[in-house]
Amino acid sequence: MTQSIQPNVTPKPKSPQNVKEAIALGKKLSKTPDITKVSVATQMFGLIHDEPREVISIAFMEGVNYTLCKKDMRESSGLV
Repeated sequence: MTQSIQPNVTPKPKSPQNVKEAIALGKKLSKTPDITKVSVATQMFGLIHDEPREVISIAFMEGVNYTLCKKDMRESSGLV
């Protein structure tokens, strides 16, 4: 059976203005020394919660340089 291959296409945001505002907010708040990336992402999410998950992920990466890898997960769980 042959499966069709879907191209890796980033979905368009429902509200591009909200995404831009969330990224700008993330960049601004990331410069504050007392706030964590999770707190920044939570505040950003309030603006972009209706967007597709791919758009939200991209906004987080651009706004707070947020990436999640196994090392980050281990450190946050206290296993390292």
